[in-house]
Amino acid sequence: MSRGFKVLLVSTLLMASGCGTINTVLRPDAVASQNLKESRSHCENVPRIYSGVIYGFCTLNGEPAPDKSLKDQSLLDHQGNAFPIIAIEFVASGVMDTLMLPYTIYRQNKDGSIEIFR
Repeated sequence: MSRGFKVLLVSTLLMASGCGTINTVLRPDAVASQNLKESRSHCENVPRIYSGVIYGFCTLNGEPAPDKSLKDQSLLDHQGNAFPIIAIEFVASGVMDTLMLPYTIYRQNKDGSIEIFR
């Protein structure tokens, strides 16, 4: 494998796993706002700088869905194994946010934070 292909593969994997960054930086503000609204997040806005990591925290800071309970089979199947996925998501979003930092600083100064409309 050539070095260029490896770099492309790693960057593609990071882009795919840093979905908080994708939702806040590469997609319209309405997408992030709607997703956080649907997750019943308590966040009122998301700053554009390191927005992928903040988006992840805001998603975790949401109310549980009313149709889910602790006895729900889909929750029991995970048996506490969600932590590595969440940790990988935060690390990937942090890396992607760092790479996007010049652009997000510009957008924060120009447009301000992403507002979550209820």
